Amino acid sequence: MRLLILSSLVLISFHAFAQQPGMVNNWNLPKNIALAGYDAVAYHRDQKAVKGDPRIIAIHKGVKWLFRSEDNKAVFLKNPSVYEPAYGGWCAYAMGATGEKVEVDPATFSLINGRLYLFYNKYFNNTLKSWNKDPKNLQRKADMNWQKIIQSTKN
Repeated sequence: MRLLILSSLVLISFHAFAQQPGMVNNWNLPKNIALAGYDAVAYHRDQKAVKGDPRIIAIHKGVKWLFRSEDNKAVFLKNPSVYEPAYGGWCAYAMGATGEKVEVDPATFSLINGRLYLFYNKYFNNTLKSWNKDPKNLQRKADMNWQKIIQSTKN
């Protein structure tokens, strides 16, 4: 019986691991951590970017997520999809304007209808300002471009 249970766990683990590369290939994961280590729940609860504690970790879809508190981690684990950033954490403006994966500044963000959008903000180029000039059109284009990226990695 133990051997059967152990074999089942190994197969489940292998299946879960096999699903991870697609996620890792599509998401922006500096240092293999979602949101560059910022707390996904804090964006929503506090309306600001807060660094997570490297001792408070959750693994979701094969990706490491950090949280500032055990409470935020528990909230995330109840419904992780609510806290996943749009476009895999890549710059929303670039995804809409050119369909490219561009790095972000995790502290430059917008919450739109409960969804986290991140933006590039370096060298006097804050793409959140550009996004805000035409958000509906850019969001529509970004959604289409992101679907193309997801589909291309499935094939």
